[in-house]
Amino acid sequence: MDAAAHQPRGPNAPRTRLAVPPRKKAIREAVHPFDAAHGVETSGLIPADALKTGHPHDEEVTAYYGVAPSILRSLIDRWLQSGPSHSIEKVTFIDIGAGKGRGLLIASEYPFLQVLGIELNPTLAALAQKNMQHWTATQEYLSPVTLIEQDAIEFYFPAGPCLLFLFHPFECLVMRKLMRRIETQFAKRPGTVDLIYVNSECRALFDGHPAFTRLFFGPVAMSPEDHVADLAAIAQQEQYGSTGDEECAIYRYTGRAKPVD
Repeated sequence: MDAAAHQPRGPNAPRTRLAVPPRKKAIREAVHPFDAAHGVETSGLIPADALKTGHPHDEEVTAYYGVAPSILRSLIDRWLQSGPSHSIEKVTFIDIGAGKGRGLLIASEYPFLQVLGIELNPTLAALAQKNMQHWTATQEYLSPVTLIEQDAIEFYFPAGPCLLFLFHPFECLVMRKLMRRIETQFAKRPGTVDLIYVNSECRALFDGHPAFTRLFFGPVAMSPEDHVADLAAIAQQEQYGSTGDEECAIYRYTGRAKPVD
């Protein structure tokens, strides 16, 4: 809620940066302790209407807000306990809708094969790139990080096992398209893609889909530090509240009886 050398050229290649129309100024938000500790800029809540780029999916985009570090770490640990098909060192972590890149930075603390971020908005992608450059220059990390500025439903997933991360980056219309993209690319290799979904508002799509199996669903609590930061960040946003947790789910693509062509 991030361009790579292996991406194909042609109609589905990563898009060049689009001109961004005038945006509403985001409300000044408190700096998250994660940013203060690491010298990056991933804080703040940017409403969806301030993230429009002229892309056809603009109406399906959700607000930007960085995932609570304690929640993502908890979910990665829970995923590791779920019996994934491969060891973490062989898995590519992919943040769909990477925003300013907080999820990428946290994931790089783990020994994934690689960490990829997909971000459509050019302004957020530029911020994520800046954060990644600072992070890799100043922090210890265990996996290489790459940001791809592209529409997620045009992305070609790597050939090996993948763990996808979504902090509800878009509404259900685009989520359906993403699910179709996943299914067509992983139809012949079921069990090799898992999905962590924070603020899982479109989970009914996954629960009702014959090719996805739910491994976990429930609230995941923030650390006290993250909850204090969460409350401070949304203090001026009347439409949001903080309960100190997020509704989360983990899914595995297990395939249909008959693969999709």
